[in-house]
Amino acid sequence: MKRQSLISRGMHRAMLLRRSLTIGVRGLVEDSDGGILLVRHTYVKGWHFPGGGVEPKETAEEALRREVEEETAVQLVAPPELMGVYLNRRLGARDHVLFFRCPQWQQVKAFKASMEIAEARFFPSDALPDDLSRGTRRRIAEIDGVMDISSDW
Repeated sequence: MKRQSLISRGMHRAMLLRRSLTIGVRGLVEDSDGGILLVRHTYVKGWHFPGGGVEPKETAEEALRREVEEETAVQLVAPPELMGVYLNRRLGARDHVLFFRCPQWQQVKAFKASMEIAEARFFPSDALPDDLSRGTRRRIAEIDGVMDISSDW
């Protein structure tokens, strides 16, 4: 498991270094009980909203659909709703994250977990894990109306 984690970290860093501008997408997927779908990657600590990078010649919506399905076996069946665009200052001055709400989805029947995902599951909104990533914590606080931080992921 540790070797796989090192390989994933290396691949992630290489991807970040070869691009002068990165656009990322993250999605808020909720179950019928209001639970929030989160993922834990093998190459960074904490729980995150599912998502990833937008590839060349791919729209943000296409990237979100692809990433959410690859990471969680959830397929979006309705267009996602853009909730905000945020600067990710931890990566650089030109890195942005588009955050979407995913109103309708379904579970994919045939699924093979991505090697970059350690775990994906729904958490009740009142029992979220303590080790949420900074960006995930901020977006949840915004959704709950606790704070408004629109400039930083």
